[in-house]
Amino acid sequence: MTSEISVGRPTPITAATVTQRPSGMPIHKYGPYEAVDLPDRTWPDNRITKAPRWLSTDLRDGNQALIDPMSPARKREMFDLLVRMGYKEIEVGFPSSGETDFNFVRSIIEEGAIPDDVTISVLTQAREDLIERTVESLRGAKRATVHLYNATAPTFRRVVFRGSKDDIKQIAVDGTRLVMEYAEKILGDETVFGYQYSPEIFTDTELDFALEVCEAVCDVWRPEEGREIILNLPATVERSTPSTHADRFEWMARHLTRREYVCLSVHPHNDRGTAVAAAELAIMAGADRIEGCLFGQGERTGNVDLVTLGMNLFSQGVDPQIDFSQIDEIRRTSEYCNQMEVHPRHPYAGDLVYTAFSGSHQDAIKKGFDAMEADAAAAGKTVDDIEWAVPYLPIDPKDVGRSYEAVIRVNSQSGKGGIAYVLKNDHKLDLPRRMQIEFSRIIQEKTDAEGGEVTPTAIWSAFQDEYLPNPENPWGRIQVKNGQTTTDRDGIDALTVEAVVDGQDTVLTGSGNGPISAFFDALQGIGVDVRLLDYQEHTMSEGASAQAASYIECAIGDKVLWGIGIDANTTRASLKAVVSAVNRAGR
Repeated sequence: MTSEISVGRPTPITAATVTQRPSGMPIHKYGPYEAVDLPDRTWPDNRITKAPRWLSTDLRDGNQALIDPMSPARKREMFDLLVRMGYKEIEVGFPSSGETDFNFVRSIIEEGAIPDDVTISVLTQAREDLIERTVESLRGAKRATVHLYNATAPTFRRVVFRGSKDDIKQIAVDGTRLVMEYAEKILGDETVFGYQYSPEIFTDTELDFALEVCEAVCDVWRPEEGREIILNLPATVERSTPSTHADRFEWMARHLTRREYVCLSVHPHNDRGTAVAAAELAIMAGADRIEGCLFGQGERTGNVDLVTLGMNLFSQGVDPQIDFSQIDEIRRTSEYCNQMEVHPRHPYAGDLVYTAFSGSHQDAIKKGFDAMEADAAAAGKTVDDIEWAVPYLPIDPKDVGRSYEAVIRVNSQSGKGGIAYVLKNDHKLDLPRRMQIEFSRIIQEKTDAEGGEVTPTAIWSAFQDEYLPNPENPWGRIQVKNGQTTTDRDGIDALTVEAVVDGQDTVLTGSGNGPISAFFDALQGIGVDVRLLDYQEHTMSEGASAQAASYIECAIGDKVLWGIGIDANTTRASLKAVVSAVNRAGR
């Protein structure tokens, strides 16, 4: 006789069974953002089908937010990068703030660093002495914009300036008139001159008052055909949802009386973490131009991220008109100039954004690649000529200079871009990704021990000490002097190497299916067991006297280490790379 066991159904989870408790935080101190009365808003039905105008403010907003502001050399590196990428409007500084910014603006003008189709912009407050100094910095420029701002938000009016609305509006009007007067007095006919005004903080300013101030400024500037004015409406502090931000832009675009002569510019910050969405929705609502920084650099949580915005367009088949095809180089340069790392999870540019760790994700990606190849073959096209459709990859990593190996095989997690940039830019060494990780840990140990900034000279010194022994620093038990190979009819290489081993002149001999394999065989003779894991090489310059750099990843006993060899002869370079790794294993 069997007994039956009654099994009841589990209790389902519902809203009634999940209870959130009050946080206890002081919510009474904060009020909701102000909504915009715009029941017939049109922006939700719009789509972005072309690139906006872009302005990079990396050299102003980005630079002012750095613990260690850019040196003139790093500023120039950033400016040149922005020009190469295709930015046509670049805010280059606040010339009246000090000699550093003033002299930088003068240097790029006097050295002819500004292409004819690039407009530089400079920022100033609405004070006469600052305006004069600002316009003076632009003497001789071919295309230049003065960007004037003053605070219009209620808290600033009450707490900072203690002025009425009329007082604040007069500051904007007087500042605009002074910019025009000094531009006429100082700049010649060779300068194509523009004007930009910002009511700061637009997102906190009453809409009707923001409109009133902008109209008063336009009354002075008198925009017309061939004479635009840029009205920049900054979310200096992000206060609301992106949808409310879009409502404010559509409201302004509707009410400006000379809208056809106004370039309406959006300048979001990321305090609520939605700056990218706020910028995109503002463009849908009528904005013409976006101001931001590469990778979202800027005060507090940063300016809006120009890389993410541009790549978002690219991923939808819209040409951003900015070249992101070498995104790692862009990231490395930015990290070097800002001395700040880009997060490994940063959209499109982070070390890990195209890398799948999950086995199921890797399997789906592999099947996606296989399907792409099959679809292309069936259509009689190449993979690059059909629509991209691979699971987990919103874009083809190859389009931004990434390899497919990084997607499937390489898990790169270390912040190494700035270090890699210095080595490539200053010494023409393009380290493999895993070697970058290895060396970045060495630099990290150095900074932990010594503190402070690691200069490019110190990075190179540490690299030499770690990988490249020299007569002044002859570490390691093996030094290669010369080598010679011969190949028999079966394709087997015989290698003879003149070397110094443990201080004694030695001749090493070995054979294998290539010089490296033969050298590994020769090293067995002195008790060194080496296995090859990875090998890469590149030339360091062009011409008959060019040197080659060889990078070899080896397993030596229980250690996995990289070595590097540099030589005019590629075989000697590879042998030196092996020795570099072997010597490191014995240090």
